[in-house]
Amino acid sequence: MAAIGEIDVEPASAGVDPVGDPLLRTRFALPKRPCTFVRRARLARHLDQALGTPLTMVNGSAGAGKTLLVADWAAGLREPVTWLTADTADQAPGVFWAYLLEALRTAGVPVPHEVGCPAEGSRVDRRTLTCLAAALESRDHATVVVLDEFDRVTSPEITEQLEFVLHHAGRGLRLVLVTRTEPLLPLHRYRASGEMTEIRDAELAFTGEEAHELLSRHGLHLHAGAVRALVERTRGWAAGLRLCALAAAERTDPDAYVKQFEAGHSTVADFLLAEVLARQTPDTQDLLLRISVLERFCPDLVNALTLRDDAETVLAALHRDNAFVHYLGRSWYSLHPLFAEILRAHLRERSPGLEPELRGRAARWLRRSGALRDALVQGAAADDWEFTARALVDDLALGQLFTGLRCEDLGNLFARMSPEAAGPAPDLVRAARELARRDLEHGLPHLRRAEERLARDGTEAAPVRLGCALLEALAARLTGSPARAELAAEQARLLRQDIPARLLDEHPELTALLLTHLGSARLWAGRFDQARAALAAVAGRPGGAAMALPRWEALGHLALIDQLNGWPGRAEHKALAAAVQAERFSLPRRSGAGLGPLVLAAVHIDRDELDTAQALLDEAAAARPAEDPVTAAGRALTRARLLLARGDARAALAAVSAPVPATVSSPWARDQSALLASAAHLAQGRPGPAAEAVERLACHRTAGAVQAARARLAQGRPREALAIVAGLPEDDRPGPAVTVRATLVHAQAAHDTGEEALARRLVARALLDGRREQLRRPFKEAGPWLRPLLGTGRLRELAGGWLPLGPDRSRATVAAPPERAQGIAVEELSARERDVLMALAEMMSTEEIAADLHVSVNTVKTHLKSIYRKLAVSRRADAVRRARDLRLL
Repeated sequence: MAAIGEIDVEPASAGVDPVGDPLLRTRFALPKRPCTFVRRARLARHLDQALGTPLTMVNGSAGAGKTLLVADWAAGLREPVTWLTADTADQAPGVFWAYLLEALRTAGVPVPHEVGCPAEGSRVDRRTLTCLAAALESRDHATVVVLDEFDRVTSPEITEQLEFVLHHAGRGLRLVLVTRTEPLLPLHRYRASGEMTEIRDAELAFTGEEAHELLSRHGLHLHAGAVRALVERTRGWAAGLRLCALAAAERTDPDAYVKQFEAGHSTVADFLLAEVLARQTPDTQDLLLRISVLERFCPDLVNALTLRDDAETVLAALHRDNAFVHYLGRSWYSLHPLFAEILRAHLRERSPGLEPELRGRAARWLRRSGALRDALVQGAAADDWEFTARALVDDLALGQLFTGLRCEDLGNLFARMSPEAAGPAPDLVRAARELARRDLEHGLPHLRRAEERLARDGTEAAPVRLGCALLEALAARLTGSPARAELAAEQARLLRQDIPARLLDEHPELTALLLTHLGSARLWAGRFDQARAALAAVAGRPGGAAMALPRWEALGHLALIDQLNGWPGRAEHKALAAAVQAERFSLPRRSGAGLGPLVLAAVHIDRDELDTAQALLDEAAAARPAEDPVTAAGRALTRARLLLARGDARAALAAVSAPVPATVSSPWARDQSALLASAAHLAQGRPGPAAEAVERLACHRTAGAVQAARARLAQGRPREALAIVAGLPEDDRPGPAVTVRATLVHAQAAHDTGEEALARRLVARALLDGRREQLRRPFKEAGPWLRPLLGTGRLRELAGGWLPLGPDRSRATVAAPPERAQGIAVEELSARERDVLMALAEMMSTEEIAADLHVSVNTVKTHLKSIYRKLAVSRRADAVRRARDLRLL
């Protein structure tokens, strides 16, 4: 396992979706052309123009022949074409982009690691789109991407994202949309600039010659007048011509039938039911009606629904006869959507009540075959909620209600669950849906009901009990109950022994979620080492999007532990790794901003970068959902620290006094509140209350002893302060954010007792230790005694370039070398801006800097703008030159 500081998040594995289910690879395959297909040269020549324009739209009605036309054209191109058939699930941006990225890989288009993969169905991060557009733009030749049935994608957000990629990919992308309706793209701009190839319904219509050839391929040889009349009446609609050919081929007088069709049928539904369905044998009609409840089907599934054993032969014959049964590949078929819809309506009329039975039967077959998602959909459609909930829980997929690409889909699916559904599994699913939203009021009663049912029935399988343990751990975390979390974790450990290892391996998110909840509860209890052990097991574990949420939370909690222990650099690294995780996997806003921004805000406060800290706190507040106690306490303490740093001691005291709802109190939250209260009292000139606030901490916490010594110094008792510093707790080993303050307090005590040489040595040590972490705040807190010392001799040299010597807390100047930068004064660069500046000097690109610093490209651009402003330049080269003049490099 990699160390926490060296975590390299892996993208989702190719060939599976982010929750581990196999991708429907038939969606990436060019549809096969039937033997009756008519290649229309005029349309193929028109489509060739697509290679010269960014956007091509083939827009026509259902059955107009769009898909086969484009598939035939694509098959004849020299370079492989990326093909993706849209699905109704593609209304969610994360699902759409997950499939499109895999389609590119399937077609042999290299997709860089930096592109990542969405982890949540409801959104995709702009970083993913930016990296994809840049990768396509950099290719030597254009990538042709065909999105078939794009009319199924009705989300304005997806079309906006697609337009972004298309625009920024430039000549590297040729997008072909096959659709029934006009997409929401800004088509007027492409038309006005001549950057669009367009084939519409009128052009797709069959001409007389084309219709004659089509009918001939179906075995119909009509006279020219009949063909011309049919074309006129159907307006050249391909599906209408094919339907007519199928129906008329078996007639003794095809010409007469064509005339009858013209006069007697006004809807496709009437025609399909009367001519396509009716020409099948009764057994085949029954088969078609039964399989109409399925989105996709294979012979074994059809046999299960029809209680017969000849489905393979029947399906092959239906496909061969163009009876609206489409072959998807790998023995899987689908019905034409219009045909399926009409058949379902006919099924309900012919056999009322049969549809739920068929769906339930299909659900059980699909579950046995490992297609859990499809099984859940069919079970829900059958209103069989006990089966559906039990399938989710028994397959250890309960964690997918919290994390992964399907979590929102599953939440919506079970939102329709009937209140009459009873049993531990339905109650567990109800509890999980509520607790995923941090709704304890509604979630806990469902969890208690599930546990009561389990207590009455001791025969429940281990997966159900493991689901209870997971939700118990989450409830314990949300209520601040570490003992309950430990008990739930122990129960889960014992239950895992009764569950097949294969099933556990298929759902690593369940164990990861449980460990994250346990780690958070241990952190709340102040057991940092035990918390780190649980959280590190999650943060360092590879995996795709199903692991993204627990890994992100674990990194945030580990960052908080480092920050509380006084290690701002380590805390910043983990918090930034969490931010990269959120961006790469497009984690949902419903998860909140997490602990990362709060930790980063605390780090920036220690660096006296207060505006940046405020922006991070505002970001976290904007995304805040219901919080667990750890996050609530972290937010309150960070806000109090910022208020105190800005000089508002009264507001800081009020902030740390606000209670955090929890079953038990947290020792570190209590200690941190006491430290902040003491500092606020000192800022108000009240050393007595300041000393009282930290009296109990002085003997076992270095930070408490340091604050107690500060109070003694404020009371004019430097020797007592020296005694406290001399007796710092030996078993407490904090980081520089604490030790630098301890050194400065020791230095002040030496200064106040007349030991100037010792005071200078101690200040020099504090400067050396503080410079590595850019810790300016401890020097601001030290008081006026320090400023004269910093302005003299070696101490001035140690403070130069990073520690402001002026009274202004938010802006500072850097002393310029007299021979090269006379008169130049700039606002001080932050630590992160210095990192970016050094990368600029190494001629790194924006993308390389982002990867090196584990931040987004947009974050790097924001830092660059700030650097240019502070150095009064407008270009990279000028920024590097000015920085060298100022000896910043």
